[in-house]
Amino acid sequence: MSDAANPDAAPFSWRQKLKSEWLLLLFGTLTIALALFDPQPLANYQHWLQLPTLAGLMGLLIAIQGIRDSGLVQHAAVSIAARAHSLRGLGLLLVAATALLSMVLTNDVSLFLIVPLTVVIGGISNLPVLRMVVLEALAVNAGSTLSPIGNPQNLLLWQHARLPFLHFVVAMLPAAVVMFALLVAFTLLWLPRDGIQLSMDTMSGQTTSRRLGAASMIGLVGMVVLMEYDYALLGAVLLLVLFALLARASLTRIDWLLLVTFAAIFLGLGHFAELPLVKHGLDQLDFKQPLTVFISGVLASQLISNVPATVLLLDRAPDAIALAVAVNVGGFGLAIGSLANLIALRLAKQPHGLRLLHLVSIPFLLVSAPLVYLAWHWLG
Repeated sequence: MSDAANPDAAPFSWRQKLKSEWLLLLFGTLTIALALFDPQPLANYQHWLQLPTLAGLMGLLIAIQGIRDSGLVQHAAVSIAARAHSLRGLGLLLVAATALLSMVLTNDVSLFLIVPLTVVIGGISNLPVLRMVVLEALAVNAGSTLSPIGNPQNLLLWQHARLPFLHFVVAMLPAAVVMFALLVAFTLLWLPRDGIQLSMDTMSGQTTSRRLGAASMIGLVGMVVLMEYDYALLGAVLLLVLFALLARASLTRIDWLLLVTFAAIFLGLGHFAELPLVKHGLDQLDFKQPLTVFISGVLASQLISNVPATVLLLDRAPDAIALAVAVNVGGFGLAIGSLANLIALRLAKQPHGLRLLHLVSIPFLLVSAPLVYLAWHWLG
């Protein structure tokens, strides 16, 4: 039956689309409401928008889409799955790889590499994709905790405090060890003991474009380097032009609404954190106490995400390491606690992903937070 003959088809489609984009609607509404009731100078909105971050995200989306379309991910998935002996072994391998990559390539870049690979492996085997993606979201938070360049909040605090690289790593080690130990234990408990069952029929007819794959890999490495040296916008523009000329079809398959969603989150949370009521409430707290810094960082991360929470508390918390521990722990819990959670779910495109993430991540926060604080307080 055509849509013309079925008047309910189009409205149903729009309802489904709106339901899937609830995050964009929520923060878009918040952004508009705050702009109407608390208008700010244009310069403030430009600051909150975090254009370099959005440009970096766009460049990563383009490069990873090219790698996907080249067929390289699919062939890598076959190679990895064929060598694995059990689902638990494969799961631990992916979790460890995600955590290690997040230490050197940042949490979002590691997700852009591992989540598409996980989805493809799930398509040719009995690997539970959504469980793995949730574990990988937890893994980037645990792994990136250890490194000053592992995530935006660590980079900001490391530069603000002017700490030596190794000093930061050693100071964060107790927290990272506790997080990763809990993650490994949970991975072993949650993943089934079954062996790997491969179904290669889904790979039949898969072609590989080495030219597109090589160009996309070079683009990905170049994008990471340019982001490191604050040239993210230049890298994104170069990749956009390159793909518009050589691989226009890949650009049409990119999740552009993800960029719009993040823009709305940045604007809405940035404005919210600057409200006088929020600042007045923070002025009542004694941030000389490590426990106050820890609890405030965790709770603020649950409300406005850990990067804005870091910016909000940066000048109030005298101990940069205490704040770093707090906002990294705050990446667990609610999905908004870390934008990496949202990236993982969006890349996976699995039904009921948000619900499962919360069923796992909130208890994980409740267990890990006191253990991390005690380990850091005693050993840090």
